[in-house]
Amino acid sequence: MWYSLDMNEKQTPVSQNQSQVKSTGEKVQSQVETVRPTKKQKELLSFIEVFIAENGYSPSYREIMNGLQYNSVATVALHVGNLIKRGHIVKRDHNARSLEVVSSGTEAEPAIKTNEIKVSDEKWLIGKIEKLFSDAEAEALPTQAQLDDIAILLAALRVLGLEGAAQSFVARQKTLADTLKR
Repeated sequence: MWYSLDMNEKQTPVSQNQSQVKSTGEKVQSQVETVRPTKKQKELLSFIEVFIAENGYSPSYREIMNGLQYNSVATVALHVGNLIKRGHIVKRDHNARSLEVVSSGTEAEPAIKTNEIKVSDEKWLIGKIEKLFSDAEAEALPTQAQLDDIAILLAALRVLGLEGAAQSFVARQKTLADTLKR
């Protein structure tokens, strides 16, 4: 194992397989040593990822400074520079807000996909169902397509684990179905 001058005693190299192609076109697997980010660097990486996910663009150094309560922009520049050197972040030259987090695949925590949704998404879906019900109830005779759309969205509520919300619409759904049968 090797140690770089950029590492501190709390950091350990992590082996990562990387394929390279020889001049003959043959693929060769080699071991590449990368350095795990420190606690502060993980915090910075996480902040940048969340900021990009929420805003669609990367944060400025000043926004990072305020968000992580650093004392100066120079501290941010130092941490970002170290992360760029270590390959955790990429920055396009001469572009503002150009930080991108590189997913190295070396994280021990696997990405877990859940059916958990945000409260705003839940409200949107329930509002959409409410609108479909209002449109169908406003007509003298609802169409089968309207009932199918409502049934699909109620099934989506159940799949997302919102059984209580789905149950609250069952009586209205039954009333519409009975209206269509007449």
